[in-house]
Amino acid sequence: MDQEFSSQVLENAVTELSRLPGIGRKTALRLALHLLRREERDATALGESIIRLRREIRYCNQCHNISESDTCAICSSPMRDHRTVCVVENVKDVMSIENTGQFSGVYHVLGGLISPIDGIGPDSLEIASLIDRVAAGGIDEIILALSSTMEGDTTNFYIFRRLSDYNVKLTQLARGMSVGNEIEYTDEVTLGRSLLNRVPFADSFKTNA
Repeated sequence: MDQEFSSQVLENAVTELSRLPGIGRKTALRLALHLLRREERDATALGESIIRLRREIRYCNQCHNISESDTCAICSSPMRDHRTVCVVENVKDVMSIENTGQFSGVYHVLGGLISPIDGIGPDSLEIASLIDRVAAGGIDEIILALSSTMEGDTTNFYIFRRLSDYNVKLTQLARGMSVGNEIEYTDEVTLGRSLLNRVPFADSFKTNA
């Protein structure tokens, strides 16, 4: 197999960088050459931070948010409302909602959305652990803060059905967000208002009727 570059070390670096999402080989080459022009300590700091990220970051044993300990800072905080749980698709959604400053409860990260076409079913997500949290008691409200996409609506309805036998209030974000929008790309003001003006999930059936 012929080398694309004169240096096998450079070739290896470009190959590894191009494995990152959104990074093609041209961009990977530009990044690798940029690192070569920097001081060695800069490249070392970058490498060490990535190694620490992989070795030290784990997932919270309660909400599945990223954490540096078994329980994340949000779940372990006595200042949070542990009776209100906001269900989100991924860690980036937690960050987006936290940036609004409008939510004082805790979270539950599903790790994705139900999408049969992609082979993602309920068992692939953290839905069973959500049911367990509700069954254990101490939760008054579940906020379904999933993207207003077909996959998000499907996941919302599945969770609604699974929790219908429990004495817990189910709400969803007010539709201040356009249909098809993802939480990650919604501005903080709109997202904050959608949280504050959340509505009972069952009302969505009346709207669609």
